[in-house]
Amino acid sequence: MSVPVSGSVAAVLAAALALLSACATTGGLAPQAHVANAEQLAASRTFGAAPVGASWPAEGWWTSLGDPQLDRLIDAGLAGSPTLGEAAARTRLALAAARAAQSARFPVVDASASSTRELFPGHSIYPPPYAGTWSTLNELAASLSFEIDFWGKNRAAYAQAVGAARAAQLDAAAARVALAAAIAHAYVALERAYLERDVARTLLAEREQIYSLTRERNAAGIDSRLELKQAESALPDARERITQLDERIELTRNALAALIGAGPDRGRALTRPQLTSLPDVRLPSRLPAELLGRRPDILALRWRIESAEHGIASARADFYPNVNLTALAGLQALGTGALFTAANREVGVGPAITLPIFDAGRRRAALAARDAEYDAAVEQYNQALADALRDVADQLVSLHSIDEQRGEQRDGLATAQDAYDLALLRYREGVGNYLQVLTTHAQLLAQRSLDADLRAGAWDAAIDLERALGGGYVPTTWRTGP
Repeated sequence: MSVPVSGSVAAVLAAALALLSACATTGGLAPQAHVANAEQLAASRTFGAAPVGASWPAEGWWTSLGDPQLDRLIDAGLAGSPTLGEAAARTRLALAAARAAQSARFPVVDASASSTRELFPGHSIYPPPYAGTWSTLNELAASLSFEIDFWGKNRAAYAQAVGAARAAQLDAAAARVALAAAIAHAYVALERAYLERDVARTLLAEREQIYSLTRERNAAGIDSRLELKQAESALPDARERITQLDERIELTRNALAALIGAGPDRGRALTRPQLTSLPDVRLPSRLPAELLGRRPDILALRWRIESAEHGIASARADFYPNVNLTALAGLQALGTGALFTAANREVGVGPAITLPIFDAGRRRAALAARDAEYDAAVEQYNQALADALRDVADQLVSLHSIDEQRGEQRDGLATAQDAYDLALLRYREGVGNYLQVLTTHAQLLAQRSLDADLRAGAWDAAIDLERALGGGYVPTTWRTGP
């Protein structure tokens, strides 16, 4: 309820109402979750074994992969991606909400003017000669209203909106990191398709060679038509594999074009990737603690906790009396001639106090909801922190495993190549048989395919490590203005 009061009575009423407001109690409502400490998450054994001394990823970390075409793609994506445009729009929306919340902390001044031509009733409050006649009611007025924020409700609401806006800004930064990584992964997928097509083309050439030798052996009476047909039937399968990989190359080009917000023609203009190197796999020092400031997604969740905390403070302030100061000054008259005279002045000023007495639990429910939002934000942050450390650890495990696998694969490829060359030589000289050639060739094909997989896997893991370490995010100065 709202009760207008005046003068010195306001101070007395405010004190009395503050005491009466004890009936609208929070009843012990409080958040239950606790924010995790990154330093207390056990990670020393995992990260202690990894080489350290590297700096955090730079903004253009992808240039270390050594392919100018990839650099241009990522630059184009970061400049014109609709996904990033949407994230930027959400940031502007959150900033506008913060500015709207800030405006509630200041007085509101309005001015109005009206001129109404009307027929006044013959028997009403209007005296003759206006009763029963047409006349004009003119009014000029200015009003002021100001909510005196005794309990910090509006301050907390503004801080809550600022936290949400800051989180939205960090979400946009996280989207940039994710987009750069997605483009790099798609580019690696394109190179992987080319590598596999190289293997498929080599496979076709070797199968054509085997078919030619088998045909010669069949003509010489060494091999039967069965071996000849087996060698011939392997050719369509090899050609089909090349066609499948050509399709994958085109589809990946289309995907890259879409990622940067361009049409498919942009993808068709892409040439074969020229990835030349992998970044040196080293970790920065003090990884768990400093990772919090490098990952925009983690920082966004932290700001959401701050926002939720201020939301609780704003909800708690609803349990206390609300005091509004209003003032009015203007002129009102029937007809235009006498409007601007002292006799037609109207002036009013006074506080309005609202006391929460009984609302059937609405305020308690609102506060409980804010507590739950805070708990959810904290638990989401705690899980994201653990996931972020796991993300870094996973990429280290993958890179270490790929490095060991590549060492074994190089030996395996050399052995498989020697075995195939020997089997083919024996087959050419009429000593070996078709089954030996087929077996060794399958082993060689498996090693070549594994080589393509491991090379692409190494690039993918290196890209993911850069992303897991923050993707080159650099904290920016926060401002709520346009």
